[in-house]
Amino acid sequence: MKTITKKVAVKKVAKVAPKKVVSKVTGIKSVSLPVKKVKSAKTTTKTTIKKIITAPGKKALVVASSHNSFWMNDGQILNTLVALAGALREMEAVVYKYHTNNGRHDFANWVDDVLSDANCASELRKCKTAKTAHASVVKHLKGYSY
Repeated sequence: MKTITKKVAVKKVAKVAPKKVVSKVTGIKSVSLPVKKVKSAKTTTKTTIKKIITAPGKKALVVASSHNSFWMNDGQILNTLVALAGALREMEAVVYKYHTNNGRHDFANWVDDVLSDANCASELRKCKTAKTAHASVVKHLKGYSY
């Protein structure tokens, strides 16, 4: 969960209702909940927590930190399984082979170690092309709420 702190100058404190938000970039549904308000003479500090809303029976989508994101050799930086699916959909064969040839399973290792999806990683290890890898990731995304 992310915590966002923002200082703003206000004269009076108004009640804040939770807001439901859908990210245009990742498509992740979240809700901003007011947690704490501290009133002083000049500023009010409001802290909110973004909480991922998950559907019953589905896993929450894991978002890798910038330190654990997947850096591809063509310059793309991936941080979710959704981003990996998008990259695989349009990936050139040369780029895919770079990350999977000679016993390297860069995509599968990242999905297993960082995104904690061993089943998806196992299927990615068996894929020979970016197209089949894309189909595998899309199949596993159906089990996620995002």
